Amino acid sequence: MKSHTLGSLLVAAQFGTLGALLLLAAPGLMHTPLPALAWLAIGLSGCVGLWALLANRPGNFNIRPTPHARGQLVAHGPYRWIRHPMYTAVSLLGLACALALGSALAWLLWLVLSLVLLTKALLEERWMTTMHPTYAHYQARTRRFIPFIL
Repeated sequence: MKSHTLGSLLVAAQFGTLGALLLLAAPGLMHTPLPALAWLAIGLSGCVGLWALLANRPGNFNIRPTPHARGQLVAHGPYRWIRHPMYTAVSLLGLACALALGSALAWLLWLVLSLVLLTKALLEERWMTTMHPTYAHYQARTRRFIPFIL
């Protein structure tokens, strides 16, 4: 399977699971206050996602895990500590939905979303290593999703 097709399937799975979480959570938001941890996850998601966008120049990032042929390795902003801040932001938004819903289905969807993001990250890292000679060094000094932990 071509990397472009695989990347597109993973993006569809990512948006499908996140969309399902958001659709499930939306009706309850009108009637039930969100737990504090859900608000924290939403805030962190927005901050990390915006910071990652500001640290990256337009056209350098790709929604698919396939790196751009002329893409630059970004190692500042949140990328100084984690390799996939956008995936972290998406996962945090999904986590907020799961916390708000508290159902087994919501937690299952968040788990699926997390596995899709992990798969995207692993593929992207493999492909980045072949495109950027310094990526292995960058990989050795950063974490995948959570600074100093994971």
